Amino acid sequence: MTIKLFFAILLFFSINFSFAQSKYQKDFSEFWTDINNHYAYLDQQNIEWRKVREIYEPKAEKISNDQEFIQLFESVLNELHNGHSSLSTNLHTSNRLIPSGSDFYVEKVGNKFFVTDLRKGFGADLSGMKIGMEVTTFNGKPIDEQLRKFLPKFTNQHNPKMHQYAIDMLFAGTYDAEREITVIENGKSKIYKPVSYRNRDELLYSKIIDDQTAYIKINNSLGNNALISEFDKTLDSLFQYKNLIIDLTETPGGGNSTVARAIMGRFTSKLLPYQIHEFDEKEYETKRHWTEFVTPRKEIYKGNVYVLVGHWTGSMGEGIAIGFDGMERAKIIGTKMAGLLGAISNFQMKETKIGFQFPTERLYHINGTPRENYVPTILTKNIEETLQKVKELTKN
Repeated sequence: MTIKLFFAILLFFSINFSFAQSKYQKDFSEFWTDINNHYAYLDQQNIEWRKVREIYEPKAEKISNDQEFIQLFESVLNELHNGHSSLSTNLHTSNRLIPSGSDFYVEKVGNKFFVTDLRKGFGADLSGMKIGMEVTTFNGKPIDEQLRKFLPKFTNQHNPKMHQYAIDMLFAGTYDAEREITVIENGKSKIYKPVSYRNRDELLYSKIIDDQTAYIKINNSLGNNALISEFDKTLDSLFQYKNLIIDLTETPGGGNSTVARAIMGRFTSKLLPYQIHEFDEKEYETKRHWTEFVTPRKEIYKGNVYVLVGHWTGSMGEGIAIGFDGMERAKIIGTKMAGLLGAISNFQMKETKIGFQFPTERLYHINGTPRENYVPTILTKNIEETLQKVKELTKN
């Protein structure tokens, strides 16, 4: 056989194989390749991405409609076990995204599960659930067995971050089903059915605490450029106060760097770094590495600044927290944050046109700490302790 004939036959089979593939197989291959080439945390999370392909590619061969395809990809995304990777579409049966779709925080202590934090003004809080309650079942079933759905399949050795991701996903629930939370209260079982999800419409909320302290709460609006002028107007009215509290405990939905830099720019009189970016150039086995800066803007507030964070401080909210800390311009008070990985980029599959996003850049505090590992200067256990601690600090 001649070399030309060999390559002609090889090309023939390659073309026919491509045509034989369904649109779902093609899109699965494209998705897997995009993650393989651009996902910034495969090594950091020790994800065996080739193993993921072995597990899920045979399932893609059996897909016959978009609904099944979306369900498959929701399972694949659990392999990345972080709320910063998601599809741009969902089904009624889909799980709510975390942290934006969750309203209380559960942690496993020994063999038991406890409510360790509540999202103020949301379903669990409004239903009467309390921090410290032991949770015994979810929707009438034992918790541990339900976590398996969300744990990565590429490994049997599940680390604490994988387990916490699974817990967060389970208790966030699905869009189509009422949640039934069984807890131990005063020694007896009691069922709660938190159903109300509420987001304030206003970009921010402000109030005067006392004659020394003012308070600004950002209401999950860090992706809205209109927040800049609203924040400026509010801050300009508060310059007479010695202390300013900036509350980022309700910023789970991310945002953009323009809004973040505009806010921080009101608190420094000189150019200062606020976060470090790192991007892999895999093709050339090198990395792009750069520092992002905050530029002073308008009149600078020079009083004491306290930034409140929590389990629902995500993405750009986390960026502002590490920025204020790196600039040494505020005390950061709160629980650990959402720990959303990196800066995301958007992609779209060619055949089904389904969009998806995942982190393509790693982000760091200017001291080199990965953003997702940052711990507040003053670490608290829950929102109640956070509010009490800032109250004590502003009274001194």
